[in-house]
Amino acid sequence: QVQLVESGGGLVQPGGSLTLSCAPSGSIFLWITVMGWYRQAPGKQRELVASITRAANTNYADSVKGRFTISRDNAKNTVFLQMNSLKPEDTAVYYCYFQDSYTRNYWGQGTQVTVSS
Repeated sequence: QVQLVESGGGLVQPGGSLTLSCAPSGSIFLWITVMGWYRQAPGKQRELVASITRAANTNYADSVKGRFTISRDNAKNTVFLQMNSLKPEDTAVYYCYFQDSYTRNYWGQGTQVTVSS
C-alpha cells in the first residue's frame, strides 16, 4: 500500500506564493511514470492542475500556466508544485498523485490551500 504525504499548504494572501511537496511515507519499489497534482474547490469537480512525466515533460491547466511550476525528484520519488501569483480562485484542496508503470494511481490525502486577504 503506497501512502503519499503532502505538505506545504496553508493560508496566503493574493499575489503570494506557496510550494507543495508530496512523497511516499516509506520506501516504495515501483517505477513511477507520472506525478501530478489535482485540486478540488468547494462545489466543484476535481481538476488536473499539473503533471510531469519521468522525462520531465509537463502539462498544465490553462488557469495556472505561467504561475505554477511542477517538478520532481526521481531519486526521492517526490513531486513539487511551486505556486506563484496566487489568486482567490486557486483556493482548493490539492491532491498529489502518482501513476506507476502498470497505470495504477496512488493519491495523497489532500492539503488545503487558501488564498485570501
